[in-house]
Amino acid sequence: MQHREFRRVVTGHDANGIAIIESDEIATQVLERPNRPGVRLTNFWLTDQTPAEYDGPTETCTGPFILHPPKDGTVFRCVEFMPEDPEVMAKLSSEDGAAAFAEMGAGANVVQGGRHPWMHRTDSVDYGIVLSGEIWMLMDEEKEDVHLKAGDVVVQRGTNHAWANRGTEPCTIMFILIDGVAKAGEGKGIPPR
Repeated sequence: MQHREFRRVVTGHDANGIAIIESDEIATQVLERPNRPGVRLTNFWLTDQTPAEYDGPTETCTGPFILHPPKDGTVFRCVEFMPEDPEVMAKLSSEDGAAAFAEMGAGANVVQGGRHPWMHRTDSVDYGIVLSGEIWMLMDEEKEDVHLKAGDVVVQRGTNHAWANRGTEPCTIMFILIDGVAKAGEGKGIPPR
């Protein structure tokens, strides 16, 4: 099974304010790591302010590949999950997850002793759309786990979670991550930061 490449088209304006295509090419900010086997992330666009600037640079996906969106910003990305190998997964721990996430600036976001090596949380509101395949979204307790299929959507709001492809086909999910905050002392189950 092979990961796919994504064509990314970016619009803009010419000097006269006429709508044009500024870029039409394969998305190049991609992250695959041996310590997170079978997963590939592709970034399409980042913003670093709200409201977002729509007539700024033609390319925003430069620099290090970071899990979180920029402060007051967003990330538009795709994550492809190949089926998990149970033998490989049995040998992994949350320490392995922390090492993998540290490469994306988020080692501290891994849940130590979590139910899955890559159980983590982000300080963001994430919109996820399952494009193909199926996947399990694991939560703190097994009774809360949910099986998602193509066409399903998730609004993930800063909770502990992990993605587990227990099927036989790749799963592709599009994500938009929006920088978020939690009101101190409010909400359910918000762990201390």
